Amino acid sequence: MSHKREHTDTLIQHCLKGKQSAQLEVYNRYYKAMYNTALRIVKNEAEAEDIMQESFLNAFTKLHTFRGEVTFGSWLKRIVVNNSIYHYKKQQKNNEVAIDDVLYKVEDNNGVVSDHVFTERKAQKVMETMNSLKDNYRISLTLHLIEGYDYEEISTIMNISNANCRTTISRAKESLRKKMLATS
Repeated sequence: MSHKREHTDTLIQHCLKGKQSAQLEVYNRYYKAMYNTALRIVKNEAEAEDIMQESFLNAFTKLHTFRGEVTFGSWLKRIVVNNSIYHYKKQQKNNEVAIDDVLYKVEDNNGVVSDHVFTERKAQKVMETMNSLKDNYRISLTLHLIEGYDYEEISTIMNISNANCRTTISRAKESLRKKMLATS
């Protein structure tokens, strides 16, 4: 067991005893990653912040159900993903539209775009194009490529069959490729 995992396990034990300093430490370790996870699904900063806070609240109130079969971070991320998908579906039912981020241009002093900025732009373009995909394609690709979930986990999260999950991800990748080529 790694030293960090051991320390996290100790923190979790302190959280179970109601120590607020341990809860704050756990929050500080995980809040950025959990916020980013929620943001990639709901595409709205304020909503992602709310989901992240709600997920930590859920985690701390249900901490007694954490069995340690997976890392605490994985357990917490599952809560965030489930809450994010729930909120996103609820948002879609209300026909709310998320505002997309605007791309900006960064140049060095000579007016030349650096390689780093070019790579960032390319990554932004991929994310922007991913955001333009159908909801089930975008969510399945996000869970698979960005969050690292396998097909079985995604099929459970999205409540679809394993075969349907594989087909959806395959079609999502193809759709992303076509859209990227069309904008090149």
